[in-house]
Amino acid sequence: MRPGATISAALAWLFLAGTAGAQTLSIGVAAPLSGPSAILGKQIQAGAGLAAQANGVELTTEDDGCTADGGAAAARVFAAAKVSVVVGFLCTESIEAAMPILKDANIPVITVGVRTESLTDRRAKTGWPVYRLGPRGDDERNAVASILTRLWQNELFAIIDDGTIYGREMAETFRAAAEQAALKPVFVDTFRPQLDNQIGLVGRLKKAGATHVFAGGDGDDIAIMGRDAAQLQAGIVFAGGENLRTPPGDVPYATGTLMIAPPEWADVADAKALESFSAQKIVPDGYTLPAYAAVEIAKAASVLSGSSGRPLADALTGRDFTTAIGPVRFDAKGDLSQSLYHVFRFDGTRFVPLEGN
Repeated sequence: MRPGATISAALAWLFLAGTAGAQTLSIGVAAPLSGPSAILGKQIQAGAGLAAQANGVELTTEDDGCTADGGAAAARVFAAAKVSVVVGFLCTESIEAAMPILKDANIPVITVGVRTESLTDRRAKTGWPVYRLGPRGDDERNAVASILTRLWQNELFAIIDDGTIYGREMAETFRAAAEQAALKPVFVDTFRPQLDNQIGLVGRLKKAGATHVFAGGDGDDIAIMGRDAAQLQAGIVFAGGENLRTPPGDVPYATGTLMIAPPEWADVADAKALESFSAQKIVPDGYTLPAYAAVEIAKAASVLSGSSGRPLADALTGRDFTTAIGPVRFDAKGDLSQSLYHVFRFDGTRFVPLEGN
């Protein structure tokens, strides 16, 4: 064979080999597409589908039904399909049933909605390659404690709760953090929720001298407290957790009410991603943007894995990923390395970010 022909044959072989090796990334999508959580599952499906189009990946979508049986069945499908990574999952039951199967198949998971702390806390024991693109169950109360301890260090503050497990855990975590910071609330109490008014409670808060009050409870109760405080000219600023994200009933929130919560993703999302949602007439609410970001992360990790020759799960840990909802980094356990929670202030119409936070 002549030298020129030899070179041409070699280049042709390299081209064919490169084409054969450039396989399209296959991603599994686990979401409840039936039952009471179907509306949320369809948000995941829509966001992941849009990201797949933008990033040139293939999806295998399964309905996990938010049940253990559904999660296990979906995992078996993903293992048989040899997907590289799975995104989605909203329910603890489904992901806990799926993870042993996915672990055995060496398939990492990026969950967009499961908050159960043990899912990642037990990684050393389970070895489950799961990554959480959202808050942990204890992130909210820890954020309330750290943010308000700093924000109210020079204020006369009170801590109250509605007696529920949620409310008490929020209040107690804040109280303990304040004590650690050598701060003492002027008033601590449990209030009776779902009353038409909270005049008596507000009167006691005013008498104690409280100017700032954290209330572990529902938005309706905090709205009523704010209204009654204004009527009594108590001069009290109320704060609550992400329960305030839900609009109150007949009583609006008082101007100045504080909320500690993650941002609305559409408010911080990349403009280009939002344009793609608009073009497809998809509303970027709920889990649509986190699902979109999960696919982006999976694609970027796959590229890193391919270039390094290391497992895809290794590429997901300890690296910054640029996504439609901002930079994302997972720690060694698979949790987000930075808290999603910020302080928002009600301006009379909506909650807006508090300056300096």
